[in-house]
Amino acid sequence: MRGLSCIALVLSSFMLNGCLVRAAADVVTAPVKVVSAGVDAATTSQSEADAKRGRELREAEEQLGKLNRRYERQMENCREGDDRECFAARETYSEIQILLRNNPALGNADTPPETD
Repeated sequence: MRGLSCIALVLSSFMLNGCLVRAAADVVTAPVKVVSAGVDAATTSQSEADAKRGRELREAEEQLGKLNRRYERQMENCREGDDRECFAARETYSEIQILLRNNPALGNADTPPETD
């Protein structure tokens, strides 16, 4: 019986030793993991920045399309003699210019939108 308890003691010491080493390694590497997670959260990779910029440009293009369609409708009504639509068209044109100035990739802010 005594031999069996010695074997159990030796085996448990090896198993406990492994657990202690693993726990110590976790404690030592924990600050490094925390810092690296913080750095990852604080920084943006180039691909993330590109994706964000692409999304912003698509949204700006969509907004520009809506403004252009509204401007064209307003100009048509203005040509038919509706003074309120002429004023609204000027306002819409100003919105288009602001959008183009804020997003140079969309086009030139100096040229008026296409009208038929």
